[in-house]
Amino acid sequence: MAKAGVSRDEKAGISRGGDAARAFPGARHAHDRCVHRALNRADALCRQRGARLTTMRRRVLELIWDGHRAVKAYDLLDRLSENGKPVRPPTVYRALDFLMAHGLVHRVDSLNAFVGCSGADAHHNAQFLICQECGEVSEMDGAAIAAAVARQARQAGFTVRRQTVELHGECPRCTESGAAQ
Repeated sequence: MAKAGVSRDEKAGISRGGDAARAFPGARHAHDRCVHRALNRADALCRQRGARLTTMRRRVLELIWDGHRAVKAYDLLDRLSENGKPVRPPTVYRALDFLMAHGLVHRVDSLNAFVGCSGADAHHNAQFLICQECGEVSEMDGAAIAAAVARQARQAGFTVRRQTVELHGECPRCTESGAAQ
C-alpha cells in the first residue's frame, strides 16, 4: 500500500504524466529501480492471470523498459542477438504480441515502436508525450481526455475499438536547453 500522498506509481518511479518532474524523469531518477519494479509487477500480473512470462518475453520487456524512449522491434532483435545467438524476428514479434495482449507494453504508432506500460494492472486509454528532440516518451492516463474522445466519437456514431493519443513536442529538459542556446 502506498504512503498517504504518494501514489504506487510514484513510489515505483513510473511516469504517469502530471508534473514535468514525474513525466520526464531527470538525472536523479533511479531507473534501475524503475525497471526492477516494472518487471516484478509484470511477473505478478502474469501469475495472477495464469499467463507465462517466459525468459524471452521478460527479456524483451526488460529491454523496452531499459530507457524512457520507444524501442523498435528490430532494435530489440539486435540487442537480443548481441550474445552471438541470433534471434529471429517472429520470436520478437510473438513476445511483443504477448506483452501488448497483457497490457505490459504499448505500441506507439507514430514511431512504430514500443514503450513499457506504466498502468499495466488496470485497463486504460494511454496518451503519450513524445519529445521530438531527445526521443523520451512519457505515458499519461488522462481519464478526462479519454472520455472526451469517446464522447465525440459516440456523438459521431463511431465505435472506438482502440484509443491512443500521441502528442509530439519537446520535453521540459529539451525546451530548457533550447531556450538556453
